[in-house]
Amino acid sequence: MLMTVKDLSVVFETDRGPLQAVRGVSFELKSGKTLGIVGESGSGKTALARALMGIVQKPPGRIANGSVVFEGRDLVQLSEHEMEDVRGRQIGFIFQDPMVSLNPVMRVGLQVAEGIYAHDSRIGKDEVRRRVLELFQSVRLPNPDRCYSMYPHEMSGGMRQRVQIAIAVANSPRLVIADEPTTALDVTVQAQVLETLKKIQTDSASAMIFISHDLALMRTVADQIIVMYAGRIVEQGATNDVLDFPKHPYTAALMAAAPTLEARGRRLSVIPGSLPSPLLMTDGCSFEPRCDVSRNRAKCGVRPALAQIGMLDHLSACHFSDEVSADSMIVGDGGEHVG
Repeated sequence: MLMTVKDLSVVFETDRGPLQAVRGVSFELKSGKTLGIVGESGSGKTALARALMGIVQKPPGRIANGSVVFEGRDLVQLSEHEMEDVRGRQIGFIFQDPMVSLNPVMRVGLQVAEGIYAHDSRIGKDEVRRRVLELFQSVRLPNPDRCYSMYPHEMSGGMRQRVQIAIAVANSPRLVIADEPTTALDVTVQAQVLETLKKIQTDSASAMIFISHDLALMRTVADQIIVMYAGRIVEQGATNDVLDFPKHPYTAALMAAAPTLEARGRRLSVIPGSLPSPLLMTDGCSFEPRCDVSRNRAKCGVRPALAQIGMLDHLSACHFSDEVSADSMIVGDGGEHVG
């Protein structure tokens, strides 16, 4: 097993008390496989990704509990100096917004080269440049020589994202974590970026954690999928099992709210209510106030455990998972027509 995460919790200290962004998350990831993590904004996806990389801002954030065992070492127990060797060399990270993560006053070629130098200070200047140009070709940047000397603002959003991918894979890491890498891109560029990621993963046999709020996208990207809500995993399993046979009301609601060609001309649906405050811990199911399956049944006042629900490796945290299906969730009217 490449990575094993057990009971991982992330807390941020605030003036109003501890904010629990990630609560007891556990999963495993094999080499060469892609794990998808989905959920609404605020569900804990990015906090989880940053915890895996050891880049939770301290203070106010901290890993309050759990372990992240990567290739036999618990990353939670490593010093910052030891983690610096892991980042970039063994685990690459693709941020959501390249305009924030890229240095605006540094040529992009030098930014990629910087990551290579960080893990091999003996490499020569000409060799680094050759390596960067090869990376630019592999991520399908047009005219790599010209791109080498460009600044981020001179590139399109798709080009900047490709530069980020080049930085993430520059040292042939065993794992790449992509935090919503296609969110700000149009559909055509999104498809190109995904194709680039898939090719690199196939060529290097690396594993990937792909974070998104788009369930439909996961069908084309991920082997396994985790659905997060209020910092917890509420459903996980093989991607097709989870998407074709959802066994948690939140997963079913997300799917019902997603626009599809079949829904063309009909009003978009929404999940009523909003995510609970991460400042508050409840004894019961966090999704219960928004759930049509619950129907105010007393059992939902007790937090459900994530448990196997029949299919191999398909887990759900719902007392009434046997009542959930792809069309069982009636969600509110969003008031907008599908295009």
